[in-house]
Amino acid sequence: MRPRWVDFHCHLDLYPDHSALVAECDRERVATLAVTTTPKAWQRNRELAENSPQVRVALGLHPQLIAERADEVALFENLLPQARYVGEVGLDAGPRFYGSFAAQERVFERIVAACAEQGGKILTIHSVRAVAKVLTHLERHLLPDRGHAILHWFTGTASEAKRAAGLGCYFSINAEMLRSEKHERLVRTLPVDRLLTETDGPFVAVGERPARPRDVQQTVASLAKTLSMPAEEAEALILRNLGDLARAGRHNP
Repeated sequence: MRPRWVDFHCHLDLYPDHSALVAECDRERVATLAVTTTPKAWQRNRELAENSPQVRVALGLHPQLIAERADEVALFENLLPQARYVGEVGLDAGPRFYGSFAAQERVFERIVAACAEQGGKILTIHSVRAVAKVLTHLERHLLPDRGHAILHWFTGTASEAKRAAGLGCYFSINAEMLRSEKHERLVRTLPVDRLLTETDGPFVAVGERPARPRDVQQTVASLAKTLSMPAEEAEALILRNLGDLARAGRHNP
C-alpha cells in the first residue's frame, strides 16, 4: 500500500514495543527507515521488519559509539552487500565525543569507501559540528554518482547547506529543528525537492513521550507552515521526494 507519511530516521529498536511499532507503521502507512547504531543489531531489526511493506532497515555504526566499537567496522563491511540502506553513520565533533574524532573519521572513510565500491547505497548521516568534514569524505568517495546521502537533523551553516545541495544531498527534517527560528530560516534555504521528514525517535519528544513514526505528520504540518505552503502540498512533496530518491538509488551503478 502506498505510504502517506515518511519517517526517514527512527531508532525502532530502542523502543520497548519494537515489533508492535513495525505493525503500527504499516497500519498508519508511515514509510519508515529503521536506523541501527551498531551492525550487531542489524540482523534482528531486519528479521522484525522482513514482512513489513512500510519499514526498511539501515545498517549502521553510530559515530558516538566509535570509542568502544570501532572494531565493528569489519562486521559492517561484511554485512554491507546485504543492505541497501546505511545509517546511522557519520561524524560527531561535539564536546562529549571529540576525543574519538580521529577514529570516527577513519571508520567513516572506510564506510563511505565501501558504499562507493558497491554502489547504489542510500545513507542517512549524522554530522554534528562536522558537516564540512562529512562532505569532504562524500566528495572524495561517494557523491554524486556512487550513492545518495541524506543529512539527518542538519544544523550546518548556510554555506554548508549550499555545498551539500550542490552534491545532491537530501536533508531530513524533524520537529525539534522546526522549534528553532534559526533552524527554520535554514530550512527555508534548502531545495524543496531534497527535503524528507524524520522523527529521530525516541530522541525527540512529543509532549511527555518519545516521538513515534506516526507523529511525523505533525512535522509535515510544521514544515508546511515554515515553507508557507498548504499541508496537503507538503505531504505530497515529501512523498514525491522519497519516490525520487528510491528510484535514483535503484539506478545507481
